[in-house]
Amino acid sequence: YQFKILSDRLRELAYLNAGIRLTLTDRREILESGEFKSETYYSEEGLKEFVSFINKSKEALIGDVIHIVTEKQGIPVAMTYNSSYTENVYSYVNNINTIEGGTHLAGFRRGLTRTLKKYATDTKALEKAKVEITGDDFREGLTAVISIKVAEPQFEGQTKTKLGNNEVIGAVD
Repeated sequence: YQFKILSDRLRELAYLNAGIRLTLTDRREILESGEFKSETYYSEEGLKEFVSFINKSKEALIGDVIHIVTEKQGIPVAMTYNSSYTENVYSYVNNINTIEGGTHLAGFRRGLTRTLKKYATDTKALEKAKVEITGDDFREGLTAVISIKVAEPQFEGQTKTKLGNNEVIGAVD
């Protein structure tokens, strides 16, 4: 077992499950104090703190992390923007990291694009720019975490890296 791998996973689980305290003790390594190497993970605010942790080495464009819980099914999403040009979105289903995304991530992206486009149109923010904005433009510098719970998840492939349940698109969107 590698302490770093287990440590990273337990930290991730603490963020995904706010209010749960997880402790990792490595009895193979004794510190100078005579105690075993040990780390405790706990998150009061969950995804909001997770996004702050992911974004800590970047220049934030928003003062605080946006935390939303959807009306349908109570799906939590936390997000913020930074000065980079890369999209950094982590998606989870039942605490499993879906690194290839899936229907929940597609729903999030669709909802984000539609909402920001509508806001830009309503406020006439794009009239002077005379350019067509796409979903990729709205995701530049985005750091987000979405975590859903699905009773019967249908993953594509053996590695569970992509969710295939169509019913979650609308709930996240």
